[in-house]
Amino acid sequence: MIHWMFLASDLLFYLLLLFVFFYLIFVYQHDHLQKIWKSIFTQPAAKVSFCIVLFYITIALLDSMHFIVLKDRFGFKADPYTARSVLDLSLMPLPVINEETYSAPFSKHLYQKEWMPTKTGTMQNLFIPLKHTPHIMGTNKIGQDVFYIAIKSIRTGVLLGALTTLLMLPFAIIAAIPAGYFGGWIDDLVQFVYITLSSIPGVLLIAASILAMQIYVEAHPNWFLTNTVRADIRLLTLCAILGLTSWTTLCRIIRAETLKLRESDFVLAARAMGKGSMGIMLRHILPNISHLVLITVVLDFSALVMAEAVLTYIGVGVDPNMYSWGNMIAAARLELAREPVVWWPLMSAFVLMFIFILAINLFADGVRKGFSPRER
Repeated sequence: MIHWMFLASDLLFYLLLLFVFFYLIFVYQHDHLQKIWKSIFTQPAAKVSFCIVLFYITIALLDSMHFIVLKDRFGFKADPYTARSVLDLSLMPLPVINEETYSAPFSKHLYQKEWMPTKTGTMQNLFIPLKHTPHIMGTNKIGQDVFYIAIKSIRTGVLLGALTTLLMLPFAIIAAIPAGYFGGWIDDLVQFVYITLSSIPGVLLIAASILAMQIYVEAHPNWFLTNTVRADIRLLTLCAILGLTSWTTLCRIIRAETLKLRESDFVLAARAMGKGSMGIMLRHILPNISHLVLITVVLDFSALVMAEAVLTYIGVGVDPNMYSWGNMIAAARLELAREPVVWWPLMSAFVLMFIFILAINLFADGVRKGFSPRER
């Protein structure tokens, strides 16, 4: 028997996917957008990178379908305090098998020899065979499969970039377009706000917010019964702070483009025909800055994925109990000082993160070429 559960981050991720679905419908209804996207997917690099990004998003979606096992099923033991996901089912038996300690990739025994008694009563220094083989990326200090941890970390990276984008887009668009269109005191106020936010050190703001969130959770233990819920709240707090501090760059770009568009012929013609300011901003300004928003968002997405790894490494990122590339890198710091060196946890996190960020940047470059009149 299982019980489905929905974390706050899951619902926001579904909302973002729904927004993408409606955008696809919008593209389908407009021929000029169809031509642009067809030109994007004629580029081999953009096509391959899109498939890679889609694979990562699919993994994140499967890992965002959570349930609790109330009775032994699917190979999981009943545990009302541990959330499982559809991804765990697809990766079985990796979530439930553990070795004693480190093992190298594709190895059949532990990484270091251990003293074992023999039938004659003597002690021999031997490599102990693994219980389950092979482990594609080896195991960590407590015997968990590194491949499983690295795959589970995809959800954290995708959600951090996606949810932060979902939070920062409304701030940037709602503030920048009126500032660029009306000018005057509205423009001065918006510039004052984003200059003030930009002057605050981001790491200090994130550290203070995470500390405040932890105090709030400890003061209300009955509201957060499981470690999964606590980790999810911390992830959302991090997304909110990153969104609050990262919308300023997009705001500057949209404001500058709006200043240019408000003097264009089609906007002046709309004013002459008696169109209201709100109608002009929605029907003429917003569609003509959508390509800049899309390109900037895709590029910021990769920066946010790297930001998670850096912030978690210094201790102000996601919860230590959450699977993430930042936590893998932070844990691998001490493993690099061992002799012999345990290199595969760090390499696994680095490779998956590198492929994801490279694919996002290549796809962003393809989008830039597709929406640029000179490139087309």
